[in-house]
Amino acid sequence: MRIFAALTGILFSFSVFAANVGSEAASSAGVVSYIEGKDYALLDEPVRTVDPSKIEVSEVFAYTCPHCMHFEPIIEAWAKKQPADVSLVQIHTSWRADMEPYQRGFYTAVALKIKDKVQVAVFNTYHIEHKELTTAQAWADFLAPYGVDKQTVLKTYDSFGVTSQINQANARTRGYKTSGTPEMVVDGKYRISTRTSGTQEDMLKVAQFLIEKIRAERGHH
Repeated sequence: MRIFAALTGILFSFSVFAANVGSEAASSAGVVSYIEGKDYALLDEPVRTVDPSKIEVSEVFAYTCPHCMHFEPIIEAWAKKQPADVSLVQIHTSWRADMEPYQRGFYTAVALKIKDKVQVAVFNTYHIEHKELTTAQAWADFLAPYGVDKQTVLKTYDSFGVTSQINQANARTRGYKTSGTPEMVVDGKYRISTRTSGTQEDMLKVAQFLIEKIRAERGHH
C-alpha cells in the first residue's frame, strides 16, 4: 500500500507539474482561456441577434449610468479595431421612470442617424454639466445644433418607430437577464459583467475570447 501511495503521489505531482507547465506555456503564448459560469454566463435561452451573419456584441447601457460614461470611449475604441464580421450594438435600457426620457432620446438620435455625433455630449451634459434632458422639447433643443430640425426631433421622439425600438430594447434586456450597466452580450447567448470578469477592460478581453470561440465554431479564421 505504501508503494502504491508513493507511486500515486509521484503521478499526481507529475500531473500537477505538467498542468502548470502547460498553463505557463499557454500564458506565455498569449492564449488566455475564460471559464463559463465564472468569467461569463451562458444564457438559458439565446436572444436573436440583429444580423445573424455577424458576430454581434451588444452593450446594455444607460446615459444615466456613470460607469457607462467611463466605458463609452473604451468600447468605441475597441469596436473600431474589430474586423467586418463583428458588429457592436448598443442597447439603452430603462428600469426606472427617470431613465425613460434618455432611452427615448437615444433611439431618437439613432433614428435621425446622429447617435455617434451626440453620444459623448449626452453623457457630458448629464454627468458633468448636470443638466436634465427629460422632455421632448429638451431633446429637440439639445439635438438641433447637430444638424436636425427641432420639429423633426419632436415628431421622432414620440413616433411609433422609436417606441418600437424601445420595446425591442426592453425585450432584449429581459432576455439577457441584465442586472446592471454596462453589461455585454456576445452572439445573443454569452453575458459578461464586471461583477464576474473584473474591470471594464477585462469585459472586453472576455468578449474577444468569445468572438474567437464563435469564429472557430463557424469555421471562420
